[in-house]
Amino acid sequence: MNALEDFLVSGVLAFMLVFMRMGTAVMIMPGLGDSFVPQKIRLHMALGLSLVLFPLVIGKVPAPMPGPAMLLPLIGMEFIVGLFIGTIARIFMTAMDTAGMIISFSSSLSNAQLFNPSLASQGSLMGAFLSVTGVVFLFATNLHHLLIMGVVESYELFPIGVLPDSGSMADLMARAVASSFLIGIEISAPFIILTTLIYVGMGVLSRLMPQVQVFMIALPLQIVLSLILMTMTLSVGLLYWAHEFEDSMVYFLGGG
Repeated sequence: MNALEDFLVSGVLAFMLVFMRMGTAVMIMPGLGDSFVPQKIRLHMALGLSLVLFPLVIGKVPAPMPGPAMLLPLIGMEFIVGLFIGTIARIFMTAMDTAGMIISFSSSLSNAQLFNPSLASQGSLMGAFLSVTGVVFLFATNLHHLLIMGVVESYELFPIGVLPDSGSMADLMARAVASSFLIGIEISAPFIILTTLIYVGMGVLSRLMPQVQVFMIALPLQIVLSLILMTMTLSVGLLYWAHEFEDSMVYFLGGG
């Protein structure tokens, strides 16, 4: 009877540690943890994933379980690791919003503000469109499985009971932000080139025909050409983002 009680107590405490990391990551990672997903749904998904994945990571939980004095620091460490993993995934998701913001500036649609459900804030029209499309593409290509696998593999990078190196975490965070911004720039590169060509052409036109109202011609032309270019490059941009998202998550969460 005592052995059964000890097993139940240690199992509950071990599940608490696993749920803390998994739940924190799920609550903020893209797709599963977006703001338009109700908190109760996110909590139920985190609880369900923790129950399913608990047998896979039970070997990573220290045995025997530490006493109450050491349990609270362990819970705090697991919260930090889960927050770090979810934030890394969220940063790479914002590459789509970055690309949309640049595209909006390039297509003269930056004044068209719209609520971005992925970021729970006001954003550009193209940014909101690409962010929502990226979430749909995330589930369509099963990339959310990669996020869950990243949490499981994180026990190799961040073992339970080992204090994470704050310097390494800050370095990874900075590199993730830089990589995400670079991905956004690369997706929006055709629009930057198109805008540059339009401005150069309108500059030459204004010098050749000063009486022409260049702005009245350039603005509609810029919007129309940008929309046409969007229809031509949207699928390629999504595929490129999915490839870079997968490689980045494998590198940052899978040990490189």
